Amino acid sequence: MLSRPLSKFSMWFYGAVAAVGLLTVAALTVPDMDAQTRLDLRVLLVVVWAIFVLQLIQAMVVPRAKGAEAGMPVIVIDVLAVLVPLAAFLFVSGRDQSLYCAVWLLKPLRDSIFFRLLGRVVKNEAHNLIGVTTIFGIVLFGAAVAAYVLERDVQPDQFGSIPKAMWWAVVTLSTTGYGDEIPRTIAGRVLAGLVMMSGIGIFGLWAGLLATGFYEEVRRQDFVRNWQLVAAVPLFQTLGSAALVEIVRALRPRIVPAGTIICRQGESGDQMYFIVEGRVSVATPNPVELGAGSFFGEMALITGEPRSATVSAVSEVSLLSLFSVDFQILSSSNPDIADTIRRTALERRGATPKS
Repeated sequence: MLSRPLSKFSMWFYGAVAAVGLLTVAALTVPDMDAQTRLDLRVLLVVVWAIFVLQLIQAMVVPRAKGAEAGMPVIVIDVLAVLVPLAAFLFVSGRDQSLYCAVWLLKPLRDSIFFRLLGRVVKNEAHNLIGVTTIFGIVLFGAAVAAYVLERDVQPDQFGSIPKAMWWAVVTLSTTGYGDEIPRTIAGRVLAGLVMMSGIGIFGLWAGLLATGFYEEVRRQDFVRNWQLVAAVPLFQTLGSAALVEIVRALRPRIVPAGTIICRQGESGDQMYFIVEGRVSVATPNPVELGAGSFFGEMALITGEPRSATVSAVSEVSLLSLFSVDFQILSSSNPDIADTIRRTALERRGATPKS
């Protein structure tokens, strides 16, 4: 449990170091700066570079838990962050020497989950994205040709060639509209309107594809994660895959910080809990601690009785919650799941379940 906060702290620390380095690079481009300040900023760049050297050594020495495949891009970014500024110091002279430290822009990609998610989304939607990009290119070139034909005699300086008209086509298709090149003919303005409307549609397609891709990828990850959590609960390990799918859809994951009271004695119970990771303390006359694979709160859910004990988190706890509404739906769609939960709950209470 401790490695996760340390890993997150490390990610934020090196991200902050990269930000300091990039701000220093930007500051060194200011022309009116005294020599002492410039020297101090260069020293700060060296300190940032030295920190990245230590990070590279750590990445090469300490094995990554995710395997070599996940570690290769990390090593590449770390090597570039160290070698590119070093090569600039050795072989480049003048005011552009510090600009090579801009390679530290790659540092946010190192441990970012978002960019990995974005890469999977782009990979999954590659065919559709390429198709929309092709349409963009066709409309772009077609608009440039049409603008050249319609405006070349009226504005030879702006539309005297297709490459010149291409700038207008890009600005208009992206609906940016800088205003530096404006059609003067009626036909040219009608063309501009059609191109702008086409641009809105094309960028809407891009946005829709990416939004759908993100939604599907996040839903897929959540399903896999919840499946793993459910499969780790011993109560569900005897059920088949079809039943597990039903449970995955019904259970809701929840992370509880250490010291948090999960439920109080005397409260009405509308859900039961399955512990996936961590430990909880049940405040009975003889306090009991429950760990991963255990569950509690089932009698309040099944019988509607008030909570018989207060339960609090001893450490950070990963829970799966089953609400009474979802339990009723499970009972009607898959009686075996509900029967398993009832039988186990009654056995824990010391009663004999009815067949």
